[in-house]
Amino acid sequence: MFKSLMASAAILSTTLTASLATAQEGQQIEGIVAIVNDDPISYTDVRQRARMLLLSLGGREPTQQEIQQITAQALEQLIDEKLQLQEATEFEVEVSDEDIQNSLENLAQQSGITREVLMNSMLEAGINPASLEEQTRADIAWRRIMGGLYGSRIRISQNQIQEELAQLRAAAQKEQFLMSEIFLYAPTPDEQEQALVAANSIREQIEAGAPFEVAAQRFSSAPTAATGGDMGWVVLEDLDEVRASIVKQLDGPGLTQAITADDGIYLIQIRNKRSPAEQTSVVDLTRVTVADGSEAALQAAADEIEDCDDISNVVDADDNLSAAELNDLNINDLGPEGKEMVTATAIGEHTDIFAMSGTIAVMFVCDRQDNVDNIPGPEAIENRLYSQQLGMISDRSLRNLRREATIIRR
Repeated sequence: MFKSLMASAAILSTTLTASLATAQEGQQIEGIVAIVNDDPISYTDVRQRARMLLLSLGGREPTQQEIQQITAQALEQLIDEKLQLQEATEFEVEVSDEDIQNSLENLAQQSGITREVLMNSMLEAGINPASLEEQTRADIAWRRIMGGLYGSRIRISQNQIQEELAQLRAAAQKEQFLMSEIFLYAPTPDEQEQALVAANSIREQIEAGAPFEVAAQRFSSAPTAATGGDMGWVVLEDLDEVRASIVKQLDGPGLTQAITADDGIYLIQIRNKRSPAEQTSVVDLTRVTVADGSEAALQAAADEIEDCDDISNVVDADDNLSAAELNDLNINDLGPEGKEMVTATAIGEHTDIFAMSGTIAVMFVCDRQDNVDNIPGPEAIENRLYSQQLGMISDRSLRNLRREATIIRR
């Protein structure tokens, strides 16, 4: 998938450049598009970010209207990042190059590749990696600011945890849906019209094979964007009437149509559905991927690994391999195909080779606990409540910065 996205971005490069030039008619090619509190955003900045957003989705060649919407989205992202980095300067928050490279390494690993492969592929697609690095710098700085200002103030009481546990136990007696979301913030009618075009475009790209998680991270304004839009298991009563009615219409896993809300547009992905009071299995997995996509190399590595304790020895000895641990994973979260594959694999053994974004992989089953209730423990609930509260504070703080800032668009 990753290689196909790169190829799509390369094909789109010429079209995007010409379209952006048309959209910016009357301006100099390398002129200033906006000024945020005296910090300029150039046409080049917007062009690079728009290309990066297109790369995130891949798929078919976009229409002129879609390119204009993606260009507008790129500018809004850059404005937010300017504000975040200005706050970082104000609070003297520093983000080192090592911090950025480690974050990019983790991002690449999610696609089963290395950071170097990610950077080189972006260059091949006509994208300057500096755009992604600057976005990463702003994201790290903002999380540190929010954590420093508000992290210690957030207190999750035992009463909150017990109340959440009670709600989860009650929800366990109802039909539940494993959901992910993309939310495009659009508080005015004009902005909603633009957001609806963008949502429909994103939906088409996802249906064409673009990863939902990447689209959520790049486009969504919801606090869940940081985790690829993951909402966890949800009962219909947790949703507003409009979203609940649309989700209820889906027979199984799938993607909803664009849903208009008071302050924006939603896309919801249903990843799984489970019956009331259903018990499940919890597994510890280690995913091993190969950077160059060689099935022979991956099969040889899998054959060489005797058990889970041996994975790090084999992977560390080969730069072409990478491994990621997925612990305490509800087997239902894997989806029907993944669940069937892992269930059929004995502890200490690996699955058959399967395709994933940009490469191929095998999954080692390192532990399994069967007949486990579908309710997280108190620590997991506390962490989730903490993240939710910090995410809402972060979102509100950024919107306040926008209202107080001097933003001049040219």
